Amino acid sequence: MPTDRWPLRLAQTPDAPTLARLSRDLIEVGLGWRYDTPRMLRLMRHADTLVPVVCDAGLPVGFGAMQFGDEQAHLVLLAVASSHQRQGIARQLLHWLLDSARCAGMAEVNLELRSSNAGARAFYRALGFSDAGLLPGYYQQRESALRMRRVLRPASLPDLAWQAPTLRRR
Repeated sequence: MPTDRWPLRLAQTPDAPTLARLSRDLIEVGLGWRYDTPRMLRLMRHADTLVPVVCDAGLPVGFGAMQFGDEQAHLVLLAVASSHQRQGIARQLLHWLLDSARCAGMAEVNLELRSSNAGARAFYRALGFSDAGLLPGYYQQRESALRMRRVLRPASLPDLAWQAPTLRRR
């Protein structure tokens, strides 16, 4: 299915309850609800965070949330409603977020996922992410996480002493 079928925009305040429910029902199952509506609003309003959404009939059916640091970005959340999965929405969201990270000069993007989630691991691997470590008990001491990363560019070199250019005569 062509990805241009799904218009993408940044999340707005009225989207927060829907995004929170998507997080609860698709990401946080069995772990309690950390990304409730107030926390989702804080995430959306944070200056160093982008939260794009894809809508169908005006309602969000998928979203991602990425926080930006100095040289690393962190994919915090990525979810697509069950009714809209396998239609390229997650891929579209992630490509948009990766492009944003590149434009922002990020060296790499990191994420964590449940180590038991083979489908998500395969999805991220297909998009260039590699395993970066296992985090035992990461999810409330109940479940391990797999950290993955995608390198976008080499990390910055140490600052070299600046020298004024000189004119050379031939």
